[in-house]
Amino acid sequence: MNWKPELDDLARREAFAREMGGVDKVKRQRDQGRLTVRERIDKLVDQNSFHEVGAISGIAEYDESNELKRLTPANCVFGRARVDGRTVVVVGDDFTVRGGSADASISAKPLMAEEMAHDFRLPIVRVIEGSGGGGSVKTIETRGAANLPGGVGGTRWYWYTTANLARVPVVGLGLGSVAGLGAARLAATHYSVMTKSSAMFVAGPPVVKRLGQDLTKQELGGADIQTRAGAIDQAVETEEEAFDYARRFLSYLPPSVYDLPPTIPCTDDPERAEESLLKAVPRNRRQVYKMRPIIDAVVDKGSFFEVGTNFGRPIITGLARIEGRAVLLLASDPFHYGGSWTADACQKVVRWVDFAETFHLPVVYLMDCPGFMIGLEAEKTATIRHGVRAMAAVNQSTVPWCTIIIRNAFGVAGVVHQPANRFSMRYAWPSAYWGSLPLEGGIEAAYRAEIDAAADPAAKLREIEDRLNKLRSPFRSAEKFWVEEVIDPRKTRSVLCEFARLAEPIRKAGPPSNMSTRP
Repeated sequence: MNWKPELDDLARREAFAREMGGVDKVKRQRDQGRLTVRERIDKLVDQNSFHEVGAISGIAEYDESNELKRLTPANCVFGRARVDGRTVVVVGDDFTVRGGSADASISAKPLMAEEMAHDFRLPIVRVIEGSGGGGSVKTIETRGAANLPGGVGGTRWYWYTTANLARVPVVGLGLGSVAGLGAARLAATHYSVMTKSSAMFVAGPPVVKRLGQDLTKQELGGADIQTRAGAIDQAVETEEEAFDYARRFLSYLPPSVYDLPPTIPCTDDPERAEESLLKAVPRNRRQVYKMRPIIDAVVDKGSFFEVGTNFGRPIITGLARIEGRAVLLLASDPFHYGGSWTADACQKVVRWVDFAETFHLPVVYLMDCPGFMIGLEAEKTATIRHGVRAMAAVNQSTVPWCTIIIRNAFGVAGVVHQPANRFSMRYAWPSAYWGSLPLEGGIEAAYRAEIDAAADPAAKLREIEDRLNKLRSPFRSAEKFWVEEVIDPRKTRSVLCEFARLAEPIRKAGPPSNMSTRP
């Protein structure tokens, strides 16, 4: 006797699982321009590497003889796979089964995916479409009682959802309508991507309409809204792009906080000197310039991976490689408020500095910050409170840090360009310009009596301004050793490569002592 009948039964059940919500539901999913969960997983991971767990779990129908008639699979698909050769956990919502809602789920499946990532120290990618929460209004009737959020036995999943942020890389892909706990799972990530046809919200249009706001899905939670609000990091046109972004993000990171980011071979000359850097910053300090070409000129060619482009725009954040070594890169963007730190820019600094600390990434900061944003809107958004929190994040970090002062460094925000309580590397370009306050506006206040008494107040103002500008040369500060080095801009890549080499052996794997779990 052999076990062929049982294996045939297993194969039949697995075939039911592959049918997902059935031919009609699968067709509807594809007709709306979206892939099925199984197609998504296949396109995300290395070919033939997906090892599914719990494929035949679901709701079964049996005949009078107790023989299986049909199996409707649970709307959660998860397992282990490889991405660029490295093992990850992948968990996805199946929208073809009850629209990805909890009514058709088996709660142990997404929980086990989080447990697997946590206990085996593996990155996790959540492919999210639907609510994925505690149930719909119909759940009250189907289960005969109202669900208490966080009730008895109902909190373990929530704990792992956030605990993994302090342990392994977490990526979320929003590929459709994402609501309720689905939205929380998408936001509770280190990096989130949504397609531009998708939408994310705490509650959808029918619920919001009861508040008197009659909105479409896109008007309520479309990609433009969510990326500008900072809830989502990246919006893309296609699902394939989302998978590419997820793979690239993970390539810079260790499997968990117990490992170090990988170093890859580098063919880009560490002594490469870009002539374009000599003209990158205009002499006229009122004139803006583009920071991203400067970034591309000093990191390994093609390695800069920007994150959070639409949020906190005075600060550019991203991952990059310097001589093959992964770093977190911060840079000012003078095209947005001259690089002044707004409330959302400060929040962006907090999040990504905490991220660098969690995953042992050295920080490189290309600085041009004239201070905190000022004015009524800045006061209404509590910019100074967020700014102080950014200062705390920088000062609490322990990862190696290198700052290049490109142009402005003023005020309290100017102080926050490196950790205050330990050694970090710092260089200034000849275009650097700093002080407690910018001269513009400050001269009129400090020299008011002298200006008012002059026969030609405008000429006196120009005279004082010229005098102070000569004293404000970065070379004067270097004479007093108030700044360590002023360098030729073309030498920037060379000093950054030296920094990356020096930083490599002093990075320490393991949970940082002040590790944050903020998404």
